[in-house]
Amino acid sequence: MTSFRLAYVPGATPAKWVRTWAERRPDVPLELLPVAAADATELLRAQGADAALLRSPIDRDGLHAIPLYTETTVVVVAKDHLVAAADEVSTGDLADEVVLSPLDDTIEWSALPGRAAVSRPETTADAIELVAAGVGVLVVPQSLARLHHRRDLTYRTVTDAPQSSVALSWLEDETTDLMEAFIGIVRGRTVNSTRGRQPAPAEKAEKKRPERKPAVAKSAGKPARRGGGAPKRGKPRRKS
Repeated sequence: MTSFRLAYVPGATPAKWVRTWAERRPDVPLELLPVAAADATELLRAQGADAALLRSPIDRDGLHAIPLYTETTVVVVAKDHLVAAADEVSTGDLADEVVLSPLDDTIEWSALPGRAAVSRPETTADAIELVAAGVGVLVVPQSLARLHHRRDLTYRTVTDAPQSSVALSWLEDETTDLMEAFIGIVRGRTVNSTRGRQPAPAEKAEKKRPERKPAVAKSAGKPARRGGGAPKRGKPRRKS
């Protein structure tokens, strides 16, 4: 049976689009494939998935990408950390902190705030464990902070940090009808949208020709006198 395979990186949330797909295309199962952020583009190029929800930065070589949304950036700290007492912080507030930078970091920094750790954790999950152990703090997109939620940790918005965005990506040469259908769903098109297809001849409205009114017959009258004009009236006779 034909299916549509959608890969997604950690923190991406395809649930609402999956529900819409099930309503509109019950004949085609949608298969979800979790994939590490570093492996997502290669999975697409190897045709291991029809599309993927990726996090920036994206290697666009041979791929289409539609930006979907941008995430708030947060710092993950222990619940008893001083940062937890604030509603939000700036990168300057992290100047004295050891800021962890995992190898799968999805935020593009021109300069990492705070003090660098001795080594970089392999993954975001590993970095979360270090934060819980009191080794440092971690700056990540909010969805990843939620994904790795722990009772002993919390997070706060970092107002001036770079932000990470999520995009829908697929191979440039593989824009199939199913791919167009999924693009329509993530872009919020209605089920009756005709974008991407030409209407069939039967769907085109035929122009109606104006109806010709029947000629009105003229009523018959007396034949016209020769020479035209009204008949001349004679002069009245004088009485004798």
